[in-house]
Amino acid sequence: MKKFSLLFFGLVAGLALFAQSGKQVKWIFSSKKISDKIYEVHMTATINGDFHMYAQNVGVDGPLPTAFVFTKNPLLQLDGKVKEVGKLVKKYESVWSGNVSYYEKTVNFVQTVKVRGAAKTNLAGKVEFMVCDESRCLPPGEVEFSVNIGG
Repeated sequence: MKKFSLLFFGLVAGLALFAQSGKQVKWIFSSKKISDKIYEVHMTATINGDFHMYAQNVGVDGPLPTAFVFTKNPLLQLDGKVKEVGKLVKKYESVWSGNVSYYEKTVNFVQTVKVRGAAKTNLAGKVEFMVCDESRCLPPGEVEFSVNIGG
């Protein structure tokens, strides 16, 4: 019974910590038509408090970089890599033994897509990210999304 209680407590505590990463970052997903059959998908993160979120290229091994995984869609073609728009901070962090790249407060990630055909579709996927403050890092977070495009 002791082992079961300990396992249960550990599971609940782990889930509570995991959920906190999601509370520290609010995501908004939208699309914007920029020309015939070409759209920008904006994935905007608002970072709470004194936390920061790592860039796609962190600069060192250790912290989890922000990463986007897109679901394959035959009606869409990704055009280039996800761009970062925001105030990039590059700072030495002794815990990682190097200069790291991250964002504070807000960052907008932009993926350009080309629509094949005239049908309404969506760009779906997930974003994985990690947030830290001066004293701790929270477990990585993951958010799924789906953005309407075309039509």
